[in-house]
Amino acid sequence: MNGARVRVLLVDDQPLLLQGFAMILSVEDDLEVVGQVGDGAQAVEAVARLRPDVVLMDVQMPVLDGVEATRRIIADHPDVRVVVLTTFDRDDYLFDALEAGASGFLLKNADPDDLVQAVRAAADGHALLAPEVTMRVITRMTGAGPSEGEGEERGIPLPMLTGREREVLEQVARGMSNGEIARAFFVTEATVKTHVSNVLAKLGVRDRVQAVIAAYEAGLVSPRPLSRDRA
Repeated sequence: MNGARVRVLLVDDQPLLLQGFAMILSVEDDLEVVGQVGDGAQAVEAVARLRPDVVLMDVQMPVLDGVEATRRIIADHPDVRVVVLTTFDRDDYLFDALEAGASGFLLKNADPDDLVQAVRAAADGHALLAPEVTMRVITRMTGAGPSEGEGEERGIPLPMLTGREREVLEQVARGMSNGEIARAFFVTEATVKTHVSNVLAKLGVRDRVQAVIAAYEAGLVSPRPLSRDRA
């Protein structure tokens, strides 16, 4: 965000939760809560008026639910990042939200520090999925993933990537953070961030989740259970 404060819009039909989220985020020097609204229709209007960087979006709300609100917001403001919050770890919420354009999925019982980091990560253009959730997304969207070599047949433009970009994409698909990739390759996080940005641009995707799906569809990595210690 180039040093600017991250502008956050909170969307939830429970006032106590709105107040709680606002208190958690407002004490952070780099975050600014610019609005709080109680349904998806208000969220669509508020995004147009307030131009937040990140929206924390509830799913089940009156008037307009969070998934449809996310779809409308992303269609009109593709630079806005939406992180979906829900009480339930349900696959239909997860997939519907991601397909609507959400950049992440967070449970409401997450630690306050996780909420803060989720906002920062979304503002920096990162997707917010734990490795276990990533595997569920991949299984759903790729049908458990094709075998090696199917990428070219299905039109996935991985041959456009440099050798290092392919290596970085593979590590991203394994659930590694930029810092972990930097340590593995003995380079700076800034260098890794540049590689990730180049990968997203070349694949024509908007975030790391879609890049991971492309990697699995292309056979760059094969679906397999990820270790529990990365949860």
